[in-house]
Amino acid sequence: MKVLIVLAALLSLAALPGEAYEINVVLPLTGSGAFLGQGERQSLQLVQKFVNDTGGIKGQELSFVFHDDQSSPQVGVQLVTEIVAKRPALLLGSSLVAICRAIVPLVKAGPVQYCFSPGLHPDAGSFAFTASVSTLDLADAVIRYFRLKGWTRLAIMVSSDATGQDAEDGLKQVLAQPENKAMQIVTIQHFNINDVSVSAQIENVKGANPQAFIAWSTGTPIATIFRAMLQGGLDVPTATTDGNMTYAQMTQYADFLPRQLYIPAGEYAARDAAFLPPAVREQSDTLYRLYASIGQKPDEPAELAWEPGMLVARALRALGPEASAEQIRDFLAHLKGYAGVDGIYDFEKVPQRGLDVSNAVVTLWSKDAKTWEVVSKPAGEPLP
Repeated sequence: MKVLIVLAALLSLAALPGEAYEINVVLPLTGSGAFLGQGERQSLQLVQKFVNDTGGIKGQELSFVFHDDQSSPQVGVQLVTEIVAKRPALLLGSSLVAICRAIVPLVKAGPVQYCFSPGLHPDAGSFAFTASVSTLDLADAVIRYFRLKGWTRLAIMVSSDATGQDAEDGLKQVLAQPENKAMQIVTIQHFNINDVSVSAQIENVKGANPQAFIAWSTGTPIATIFRAMLQGGLDVPTATTDGNMTYAQMTQYADFLPRQLYIPAGEYAARDAAFLPPAVREQSDTLYRLYASIGQKPDEPAELAWEPGMLVARALRALGPEASAEQIRDFLAHLKGYAGVDGIYDFEKVPQRGLDVSNAVVTLWSKDAKTWEVVSKPAGEPLP
């Protein structure tokens, strides 16, 4: 009888799953960035299910533990300080570049931080990595698209904070390239992200007679710009950052979206096998299939979280759950030939990111199809 009891106990223990490998994730689940954070949490939950359904981390379950930074750099720093004190090997997030910048000094000696904002530009060899195609390369792609379409008189509008200044500097850097010598900036307008109206700035843009307009801001501020454009009668091809590439925003802003709204994005947005490598198309099919299983289609938050989630899972599967921050950093730093939904990664060529302008496409929001249609080849050359 005692033998049977012991055997039953052993079988019961054997049936229990092992302790999960937990990865802390800091996201703006509330506040102005919640439209990104909520979508990224859902994406990571799908990553978790996919990884665990396909063997986990060497048989150990993967579990993402979410923390709400409330879209605040101060809250983000507080959360990360507490997390870093526990000396984990990995940390994911945040979604907003201002919060990621505030976090980076806290991870100089680890853990590996994977920021979901393409606007972060970490130092090569550091513990900070960043998702998707760089905002600089995205700007490069959309400016190339505008130039090749013959839209050379360009107006720009950015916020007056550090994020807006970074965007402005990046746009000027791209426009200073020799191939863009025909491009002319007719006006640069600034605004405060808390402004409830930017009508005066839009009137200045309209008065400069641009052929195209770049409004580089995310979330509520971009809605303020779009409303002012409609009210002021500014109707020109308009580009914005991929941080606004969410179905939730397109639905919420439907009544005042620019008639021609272009958003540069990673290759995940493309479904054309003509220019997607087969391995990338296979990964893309997996992403779209998983989202279809929950009755949705992936948008930018899906991509921004999916790729880092899959990349760190790839590192852990190769190194094992006991891997240190240094080992994970070095693994990612030398990873090349990895097929993701945004292209073939090469971290040796593009440190801390793995992707460049050749992985960017330009999309156009279709009001009728209620989705983004890819209108360029990789790097921004317009499709025929």
